[in-house]
Amino acid sequence: MQSPLRHGRAALGTTIAGGALAALSQAPERASRLLRHRYPTVAVTGMTGVGKTRLADRLSRRASAQAAEQGTADVGSAVMERRTRRDARLRGYRFRVVPGENAATRLGALDEVFHDEPVDGVLHVVANGHATPRRTAGTTGTGVATREEQLAAELEDWSITAHRIASMAVRRDRPTWLIIAVTKADLFADDVEAAVDYYSPGSGSPFGDKLDELRALAGGAKLSIDVLPVCAQGGGKKSTDPSRLTDKECTELLARLELRMAQLSGHV
Repeated sequence: MQSPLRHGRAALGTTIAGGALAALSQAPERASRLLRHRYPTVAVTGMTGVGKTRLADRLSRRASAQAAEQGTADVGSAVMERRTRRDARLRGYRFRVVPGENAATRLGALDEVFHDEPVDGVLHVVANGHATPRRTAGTTGTGVATREEQLAAELEDWSITAHRIASMAVRRDRPTWLIIAVTKADLFADDVEAAVDYYSPGSGSPFGDKLDELRALAGGAKLSIDVLPVCAQGGGKKSTDPSRLTDKECTELLARLELRMAQLSGHV
C-alpha cells in the first residue's frame, strides 16, 4: 500500500505536470494575442490605380528607392504584398496589400485577409475618381478613363470588399475598425472637404449609402469607421499652384492618418 506521503508527492507531481502542459498549450495563443496587440494586421484594399502600395510604403517607412527598384511605385501588383512597420517601442503594423486587379489572385487575397487569417483593421483606399487608369490588356500607351467611370469602378470594387467585411464581422470579433483613405488629395486640394463628405456614412452619396449598409450588417457600435484624406506627395515645399498641396501639408495629412490608426490599435 502506498504511503500517504508518496501519494501526496505523486498527486503534486501530476498537478504540476498538468499545469505545465496547460501552460504550454496556451503559449501559442498568448503569443498570438501579444503579436496582435503590438502588431495588428491591416488589410489595405481598393481598386487598381488608387495608390495602395505607395501608401503602404509610406506608412511602413519603406524606402521609396527600394519601391521604385521593384517597380511598385507606379505599377499595380498582381499578388498580395506584405509590409511591416516597427518603431522603437516594439509596436507597429503588419500590412497586407490586396491586389486591385479583378483576378483569381485578388479573390484569393481577399479570402486570406477576411477568412483564413482575419485582419484587425481595414484601410480601404479610394482616390475621388483620380485613380491612375490601367490600359487594356494587349494595348500600349496610357490608359484612359473619365472621372465618372473611375468613381463607378470604385463603387463596384467597394461593394465586393464590403461584402467580405460584413460576412467576417458577423462571425468574428474582427475587424474592429475601417478607415476610408481618400488618396491623391493633392490633386483636388480645393475639394478635399467635399470628397471626404462623399465617402462618409450618412452623406446620402452612393458610397455613403454602401457604408450605411455595412454598418447595419456589421453593427454600428462594433465597427468604427473613419474617413481621412491623404496624399503620397505634394507640389513641392512651396507649391505655386493653389490647387496643389505642399509636401508639408501632405506630411501632416499622413501624420493624422497614422495617429488615428495608432488610437484605433491601442498604441496610444
